Amino acid sequence: MAFAWFVALICTVNFIQVKSAKQNTLQTYIYIYILYIYRPFGLFFGGAADDLEALRGVKGFISARPERVYELHTTHSPNFLGLNQNVGFWKGSNYGKGVIIGLLDTGITAGHPSFHDQGVPPPPAKWKGKCQFGPKGCNNKLIGARGFSSSSVHTSGTAGANFVRGAAIFGNANGIAPLAHVAMYRVCSPSSCTESDVIAGLEATIADGVYVLSLSLGGDPAPFYSDSIAIGAFRAMEKGISVVCSAGNRGPDPRSLLNEAPWILTVGASRMDRKLTATVVLGKGKEFDGESAHGFPPTTEAEIFYDDPALSAEEQLKSFHVKGKIVVCDIGIITRIGEGEAVKKAGGVGMILINNIPQGYTLSSEPHVLPASHISYGDAIELKSYLKSTKHPKAKIIYKGTQIGKTTEALKMTYFSSRGPSISSPGILKPDNTGPGNNILEHLHRPAST
Repeated sequence: MAFAWFVALICTVNFIQVKSAKQNTLQTYIYIYILYIYRPFGLFFGGAADDLEALRGVKGFISARPERVYELHTTHSPNFLGLNQNVGFWKGSNYGKGVIIGLLDTGITAGHPSFHDQGVPPPPAKWKGKCQFGPKGCNNKLIGARGFSSSSVHTSGTAGANFVRGAAIFGNANGIAPLAHVAMYRVCSPSSCTESDVIAGLEATIADGVYVLSLSLGGDPAPFYSDSIAIGAFRAMEKGISVVCSAGNRGPDPRSLLNEAPWILTVGASRMDRKLTATVVLGKGKEFDGESAHGFPPTTEAEIFYDDPALSAEEQLKSFHVKGKIVVCDIGIITRIGEGEAVKKAGGVGMILINNIPQGYTLSSEPHVLPASHISYGDAIELKSYLKSTKHPKAKIIYKGTQIGKTTEALKMTYFSSRGPSISSPGILKPDNTGPGNNILEHLHRPAST
């Protein structure tokens, strides 16, 4: 069985040094993996374990380990951050004009409206990157696209999308640096990223001449000397490149932080003052302001169904009569949208998603398939109290749309954002800062209708 191995050597491998019964085979493998040397990382060797054992006899061999697999961490935001078009700091920064943003992620869609180049000048002369889409695939906005993995738009769009009128759910959408140049390096599949691809991407960004490097991915914490992202970020820092990484989505547990090296700007996810409000109105008049990205006319008052614990899986709902009812669902083992689909299939007319203790007050605005509202843990306690107080609990759901400045949760951390302190360097406070990271209206690679 073949594995990908990370091998550290302190000298150049010389074929004459290889003395083994499998000399010819091993020489072939050495030739292959010398093509994948990444200084100062070491090199990658895609061979069988027996061949690796033969390599251990080579002069200069230090160590070998299996390569790691990293996980992906995946509108109103500029105004919330105090960035207003045509005035102040945002205008003074020229909206990122002349800056090259390099992103390591799952890819990008050429021709997406977010990456039109109206008003964007040609890239700086130092740019040496490539566009694998061909001459018509890139422009002055999307200046580079390279693939290292065997596509995602939202991280590149959030960072550097140009102004797009009529975009998103309501109004005008753009990235934080709309006039900056974007270069995408595909180092991940839709589900994960191999260490060798990430390192190849890191090396390419440095050689291509990016100014800022953004990574929304990470793996288990490791000492800095064996953390490839930390090593690559240090190498980029030496070249004057700012490296920004997500803190991870392993919260709310303490010491769950990823990308914790002091020379990385580690960013946590916080909430902001915008809500896509869907209000639950109980039969007694009590109201809970939840969230949903699915606009709908007000539902008629209907009986509430709740079975504790309410995981709302399709098989579970088959044993209950929920037709014509509003179903209460816990955050469970299936997706929140999946729970709504199960409720609708069972004949339910609405859904109330309730948080448990870990999720607290972090709510998700999602495009549910039926009228729905996601409410907080505190509101869920009051809802359950009402359900116990009457034999025939009733409610209706009213969609109120976008509301700005009507939440007290702005700037608070999301429950899923990884927490410090740093494991490898406890004396360094991490994450360094937070930014809006919940219910962000992202740039899709296809029309929402499809």
